[in-house]
Amino acid sequence: QVQLVESGGGLVQAGGSLRLSCAASGIIRSISAMGWFRQAPGKQRELVASITSGGTTNYADSVKGRFTISRDNAENIIYLRINSLKPEDTAVYYCNAKYSDVNGNRDYWGQGTQVTVSS
Repeated sequence: QVQLVESGGGLVQAGGSLRLSCAASGIIRSISAMGWFRQAPGKQRELVASITSGGTTNYADSVKGRFTISRDNAENIIYLRINSLKPEDTAVYYCNAKYSDVNGNRDYWGQGTQVTVSS
């Protein structure tokens, strides 16, 4: 079992920056990858960035160059640095963990943190 707690969202003006954090607890050794998804009103949840246990990162094309995902393995925290914020980045951002054990694979989700970008 894994618990994820996000923080760092808020109201920011366009062009500003934010850093989101996601603290993981539980059976961390069974997590193969973690990532950030976002869901804007009326839209489907989409992946914006992910990082594997080995440190390999992946980004959605729409955020490349502005978003940076990183991890602190000692503290079991992942971060999402968002620069040059745009109004279209407004969404609820969710932390995700890919968990695998002898019983199979499953996804864990945090409660979400709201990011609102004003123009």
